[in-house]
Amino acid sequence: MNRLSPDGGGDDGNDGSESLASPLLLPQRSLINSTSQVALVGANVCPIESLDYEIAENDVFKQDWRSRGKKQMFQYLFMKWSLCFLVGLIVSVIGFFNNLAVENIAGLKFVVTSNMMLAGRFKMAFFVFSASNLVLTLFATLITAFIAPAAAGSGIPEVVGSISAVSASLVVGKAGPMVHTGACVASLLGQGGSKKYGLTWKWLRFFKNDRDRRDLVTCGSAAGIAAAFRAPVGGVLFALEEMASWWRSALLWRSFFATAVVAIVLRALIDVCLSGKCGLFGKGGLIMFDVYSASITYHLTDVPSVLLLGVMGGILGSFYNFLLEKVLRMYNFINEKGTVYKILLACLISLFTSCLLFGVPWLGSCQPCPPDALEACPTIGRSGNYKKFQCSSGHYNDLASLIFNTNDDAIRNLFSRNTDSEFHASSVLVFFLICCVLSILSYGIVAPVGLFVPVIVTGASYGRFVGMLFGGRPHSSLNHGLYAVLGAASFLGGSMRMTVSLCVILLELTNNLLLLPLIMLVLLISKTVADAFNGNIYDLIMKAKGFPYLVAHTEPYMRQLTVADVLSGPLWTFHGVEKVGTIVHVLRITKHNGFPVVDECSQDDSRVLYGLILRAHLVELLKRKDGFMSTSAESRGGGVEFSAADFAKRGSGTRDTIDDLEISAEEMEMYVDLHPFTNASPYTVVETMSLAKALVLFRQLGLRHLLVIPKITNRSPVVGILTRHDFMPEHVLGLHPLLFRSRWKRLRLQVPRTFSIF
Repeated sequence: MNRLSPDGGGDDGNDGSESLASPLLLPQRSLINSTSQVALVGANVCPIESLDYEIAENDVFKQDWRSRGKKQMFQYLFMKWSLCFLVGLIVSVIGFFNNLAVENIAGLKFVVTSNMMLAGRFKMAFFVFSASNLVLTLFATLITAFIAPAAAGSGIPEVVGSISAVSASLVVGKAGPMVHTGACVASLLGQGGSKKYGLTWKWLRFFKNDRDRRDLVTCGSAAGIAAAFRAPVGGVLFALEEMASWWRSALLWRSFFATAVVAIVLRALIDVCLSGKCGLFGKGGLIMFDVYSASITYHLTDVPSVLLLGVMGGILGSFYNFLLEKVLRMYNFINEKGTVYKILLACLISLFTSCLLFGVPWLGSCQPCPPDALEACPTIGRSGNYKKFQCSSGHYNDLASLIFNTNDDAIRNLFSRNTDSEFHASSVLVFFLICCVLSILSYGIVAPVGLFVPVIVTGASYGRFVGMLFGGRPHSSLNHGLYAVLGAASFLGGSMRMTVSLCVILLELTNNLLLLPLIMLVLLISKTVADAFNGNIYDLIMKAKGFPYLVAHTEPYMRQLTVADVLSGPLWTFHGVEKVGTIVHVLRITKHNGFPVVDECSQDDSRVLYGLILRAHLVELLKRKDGFMSTSAESRGGGVEFSAADFAKRGSGTRDTIDDLEISAEEMEMYVDLHPFTNASPYTVVETMSLAKALVLFRQLGLRHLLVIPKITNRSPVVGILTRHDFMPEHVLGLHPLLFRSRWKRLRLQVPRTFSIF
């Protein structure tokens, strides 16, 4: 029997439009039932499939496209750019108020706590600090656990939860939630709203296929990064380098337009805040660490220390990924026990964080305020380099200035120039260790949290510590703040393994193009060193959650296999004119999303492949019943009563399934002509093509189905169908376990003995 890969186990109930925001955040589900395969990879694979990015070029679609006039074409292009503008506008406003809320909530909390400490009420200050953090963390956890457990909502719960989590002094960031929020906003606009949340706009229901919607979601993710860091170019490059697996020039222009709108709107809103209209603490400027706008110089003698930063950043970043992956696996085990355990875990992490942030600064020493300080010393209850904490008048606690502060203010203090004598090396080292521990422990809780800012603050503290050890040499102009910037770049490169987008984001954050050569150097070195130990943090998290993500490169063992070696079945095909009862039977016993359509040649009784028809189109045909024929010999033309709008991709909500249809026994004996609704030009590969070559084709074209045809013509016209699950190592190595043993042996030989833990 011919073989076929199962496709899209979850397609019957959800069209996938809701899962377009951030897949990094869907719950883990089990697909692999074989215990040997589970033991092989250590994580089950979700039944998530690709979207139908390829347009089904059937007769109905072609007729609709030919009938479009200039007015319809202009409307189509106008809506594309208009939706990009709306995405940029909405995401920028959300990002601005996100930062504003964090500034005011966290600022009020620190002022109340500091005032109590000034009055000598230290126990009450700790109670208020820890209680407020616990309440904020609990609020963020409850929103995530009960309102948006699958992280597939409107984006509003994610924004509110992110504000609460960041304001709770957890070592987490808001860049990740902003990316997801931008994707949610774009998804809602692209599908005309959401019936689930009572937000629907008929005039926006213009994009009716996965290609246009996914392009808009990519623009939304780029706008999210731009709103989080006020880095428009960095947002575009982040979407190109990390978010999108398929890119084209038209998408580049639209995403750049969306991020440009974000930059302009944010600039206007920040100007409003500078006039003092955004609350007691709201200045709107914490999304940019503008601390290096002045000119800097560096020499050839500074290169060795920069190289050391890159190497150490790669080693520390890979070790950070290793620890984070282990903690996330442990958290997954705890979270599977139920919602109560998720909430308890988040509360314990909040209490532990509060104890460290409030207790560790007591170990720091009090230092006299510098006479040439450019700001008030000490600073009480607000951002600044000189936190008073428990010190007497005219003195400040350098450790509290880093720990007892928001993440943004801590980064600002570490990046600041002309502050080489303000922090002790021991204080910076303690802060680095605390950031590592708390960021790893805080990321896995059930709340909308990000990794970007925690990695930046951890890398900045490590870089400043290295600068204290090696800085201050003769003929060196690198100050401790510049070492902090380079340390953040090296740690980002070692953990996230991005180069171009990270480089531009850091340049836009620090507002100094003169740092470009040094940042490029440390990013390249740290990424190269870290790649020798493990994958980037996003790939490790997706693997731990079981997401079937296709990496850009092919594994060496894939060159030893052909596509026929990984096909599994059984294969289900339809005739060009098929019996209704047969279609209903196949749809009920399978969950495949696509089916080959095969025609019989009357001349030599051979069979030819006509094309591929989608499950959703078959369900729509059975629902409408307009194309039913009493005999199979009737002439074609079943598509006359249909238009392309009938087969358009719906928005959010549950769509019709085969079990929702009512078909009589008489209708079961009728026939339907599938030719007008079949994609007559699907992508095909010959069965002898190497698996590596097929993977490159599948990924770069953004396919969901790849038909496999035989090498010999006298066989069945189609051998099977490849989907993304057929390229996953869990599937391939499960079918060929000898390749797994040789692969594991080769990996062990490649890893140095000292770092075998990776």
